[in-house]
Amino acid sequence: MPHSPAPASPDSTALRGDCGSCFGLCCVALPFAKSADFAMNKPSGTPCRNLGDDFRCGIHEKLRPSGFSGCTVYDCFGAGQQVSQVTFGGVSWREAPETARQMYEVFPVMRQLHELLRYLTEALERDAARSLHGELRKVLSRVTALTEGTADALETLDVAAVRAEVNPLLLKTSALVRSRAGTKPKSRRGADLLGARLRSAKLRGADLRGALLIAADLSGADLSLADMIGADLRDADLSGADLTDALFLTQPQLNAARGDAATRIPPGLERPGHWSA
Repeated sequence: MPHSPAPASPDSTALRGDCGSCFGLCCVALPFAKSADFAMNKPSGTPCRNLGDDFRCGIHEKLRPSGFSGCTVYDCFGAGQQVSQVTFGGVSWREAPETARQMYEVFPVMRQLHELLRYLTEALERDAARSLHGELRKVLSRVTALTEGTADALETLDVAAVRAEVNPLLLKTSALVRSRAGTKPKSRRGADLLGARLRSAKLRGADLRGALLIAADLSGADLSLADMIGADLRDADLSGADLTDALFLTQPQLNAARGDAATRIPPGLERPGHWSA
């Protein structure tokens, strides 16, 4: 008897922000405070002063020198265009002001769901986790269905419960992938490694889930096959580091770090423009 075709994983481009198809939601819905990352205070629901009538950023090409490096780190994982074009049918908060409040509430919910889709999609691409692919596809299908729900359903969704359903599978995936490291994987899960000196550290297959690595020196470190989910890499030095096949590493994490031409990154991710040559 022929098998039914497995549900397709989301296209990778659908899980990356497409500003041209979004109503500038990250520039309106999200708050930020004046700091090293942002040049001003902005409350939630108030458009950034740099947001144009076309929903484009007026200083996109010079965000870092203008004091908005925080914007260059952020990625919505495609939630912006999903909310703008699917949930609200392509009608913006400017065209229908009565939808603005709910649109701003739904956006961060969608962002979390899309982040989960990003991880589930990667898990399905890992041959080491083949034994879990059936379960992963089922959960992927359920989370995808949630992203296609109504604005009312999304606004009241218990995202924590969804994460609780997905997380055990991601943990199992991590264990299977990291077991191929060839060495006993180190656990640094949730570790406070703020400013740590980890130059040339042997962290192949390490569990760095949720580790605080702000301003850590990871230059020349071997991070291949390491689980990077939730690791805080802000201002971490990845110069010459090997992130080959690093697990659950995202573009925002790379954007927040420092690196150079010798940094080895997984396929599908881009070398940030602010990294040194």
